[in-house]
Amino acid sequence: MPLLFHPTVFDNIKIALENQIYDYDNLDGVLVVTDRSDLLNLALMSREFSLAFKLTEGLNVTSEILLQSTVKELGDEILETPGSDPGCSLLIRFYMEIEDVNVQCPAIEEILTTIWGPDFQPVQSLSFRYGQENDTYNNCVELQFKRQITEDQMEDIPNLLKFLLQSAEELEEV
Repeated sequence: MPLLFHPTVFDNIKIALENQIYDYDNLDGVLVVTDRSDLLNLALMSREFSLAFKLTEGLNVTSEILLQSTVKELGDEILETPGSDPGCSLLIRFYMEIEDVNVQCPAIEEILTTIWGPDFQPVQSLSFRYGQENDTYNNCVELQFKRQITEDQMEDIPNLLKFLLQSAEELEEV
């Protein structure tokens, strides 16, 4: 009798995220997926999946959800290592242009802390093109989940996406 393939935690969470985000795109028309990436890094033997999107009515904010798994997490799961609880890392990013760093950056932090709670400290990285004439900055805002995401959190995905959409909506107003 042949061995049955059992998808990894990474695969199961990836599919759940992907299906719900594409439902928001194709069925509900709430957002438009602008980029999709599903990578296997052969040098590190790690996996990374990301989906980026804009709200249908959005002009300034691109949201991205990023799921990552290391060789240790994948190995512990496949080898059923005793005492291990394999999972994935989850990172959320928002990309937007801002003009008034002193006003908009604190507003962004307040919005995200209010929605996600005090355990999530947004990290904002600003950049600009040297020689550009206007004072516009590209802001990459990251929210890193501090704990591993496992299949036990699958039922939390709808709420996570609800918070993600709410964040994108409110950041559009900054």
